[in-house]
Amino acid sequence: MKAELRVALRSARRLFWRTLLRLNDVHPTVLFGGYGDISRDFHADEYVYVGPGCRINPGVRVGSYSMLGPDVQIVGNDHVFDIPGVPIIFCGRPAFRPTRIGKDVWIGAGATILCGMTIGDGAVVASGAVVTHDVQPFTVVGGVPARLMRRRFPILRDELIHRKMLETPVVSGQYCAPVAAHQEA
Repeated sequence: MKAELRVALRSARRLFWRTLLRLNDVHPTVLFGGYGDISRDFHADEYVYVGPGCRINPGVRVGSYSMLGPDVQIVGNDHVFDIPGVPIIFCGRPAFRPTRIGKDVWIGAGATILCGMTIGDGAVVASGAVVTHDVQPFTVVGGVPARLMRRRFPILRDELIHRKMLETPVVSGQYCAPVAAHQEA
């Protein structure tokens, strides 16, 4: 009974946030942890989690199974500031570049991603990192500015298994199930 109630409440919560934020391009399985400042054109595929307090500018697409921790910012990188003799406020903006976050990406709490970046499938962005360049698939980055810390899967075979899984149709599951549940499957 508790599990059924939890699933029903989670579904109601998803619908509430999608309706409140007027998000039409998010999959019904997307889960919002709380209120955030999210652009109406936000696109999220299956089983995405968006933590409370996130700020997401226009043009952001997030792939299946990805998680954005609390207070993640996807902002900025949209002002020209290098025209001599012209105040920054009058310099204008560069051409719009969409932001792409791949499948099965984890972005830690308080990370900032500049608009126009691409975060590759399976990447991990450490808490508090500032992403100023594209992040390669299956890498772990951190720091200010974000730099490569290591590969997500040190063994190439493991990475290939994971890549293959991401190419298959989306599977359902339980958000953040205990590790033992995954080992039994």
